[in-house]
Amino acid sequence: MNNSLVNTARLLGAGLRALLVLTLVTGVVYPLVVTGIAQGLFHGKANGSETRADGRVVGSSLIGQQGYGLRYFQPRPANGLGQNTVNTQYKLILSGATNLAADNKKLLQAVQDAKAKVVEDNSVPGHTVKPSQVPADAVTSSGSGLDPDISPAYADLQVHRVAERNGLSVAQVEKLVEDHTEGRTLGFMGEPRVNVLELNVALEHLAAEK
Repeated sequence: MNNSLVNTARLLGAGLRALLVLTLVTGVVYPLVVTGIAQGLFHGKANGSETRADGRVVGSSLIGQQGYGLRYFQPRPANGLGQNTVNTQYKLILSGATNLAADNKKLLQAVQDAKAKVVEDNSVPGHTVKPSQVPADAVTSSGSGLDPDISPAYADLQVHRVAERNGLSVAQVEKLVEDHTEGRTLGFMGEPRVNVLELNVALEHLAAEK
């Protein structure tokens, strides 16, 4: 009987020591090491890829934003976004696609309306945008509705409007777009793209310098 109690106590003690050691290693040491490596080697990404302007965080370069005025470059539509109907206290936004088929009449009408709006907004005196010039990403939302990038073609289409509304030359704004155009990842993955938030932050600085 005494041997049984001793063995049980020994097993419990060993289990407790193992619990304490594993808690220390996996719950304290490992997270600290991973966090330290992330902060040291990938500081920006580890902190949410924050984009700053005038010393304050204005968003993440990974998350598309809506609501830019026509002074700024416009992002892709976000037709898949909607308010959270469960937690209405904080008015959370849900991301997602429209889930409409390519031949859905509602989607086709939305694309036509969006194209007409893009043509109207970006046609300025001396420069008329044709419907055939409007790229697909200007009138369709991404799968998440939160795509932070637009195609160089859509950015170029907006150059004349942005230049006129900010009192800048077309050449200045074209150079701005060129400087913020990223190529394919590793030279072959994805498509060339322009980050809208970073482009608009640079536009603010350029307009302030004129």
